[in-house]
Amino acid sequence: MSEPRRRRASRWAALAAMAALLVTAAPVAADGPAFTFDLPAGLACADFDLRIEGYGDGPQVWERQLPGGRVITAGTGSRLVYTNLQTGATISTRSNGGVNMTTIYDDGTSRMALTGHNVLILFPADGGPSTTLYVGRVVIRVAADGVWTVAPGAGTATDICAALS
Repeated sequence: MSEPRRRRASRWAALAAMAALLVTAAPVAADGPAFTFDLPAGLACADFDLRIEGYGDGPQVWERQLPGGRVITAGTGSRLVYTNLQTGATISTRSNGGVNMTTIYDDGTSRMALTGHNVLILFPADGGPSTTLYVGRVVIRVAADGVWTVAPGAGTATDICAALS
């Protein structure tokens, strides 16, 4: 596989690991967020604009290249606050650990096995819009064109969009 494809797959793995979270509610820090993302309705949640704010020192992530086209990425994420920008409803999560084992294939596809606490945002091209917190294990297959397919996993899935509706 070409080096640009390996780097692209490696970046996807790092993004997945940086989204590692804990389900329990966390208090929002008195100081402002370290980062803010506003996602328009139809991109992360079907019916409303979603804001994601990250608090704390940010993700602590490490990555290692392994033989056989595999990349392991692990770490903790930021405390996050999700806000429905139409209603003001919020959900808070604490940072916690997650591990992502990505296998990169010569045909440009890859397979990610996520364990721990991970939030996946699926865009319309991937079968979304959806924003889901997975606690446990979930497997994602990534097509050569970058489209994600989520396979059933073990553990719990919390639909962030439904919880904020």
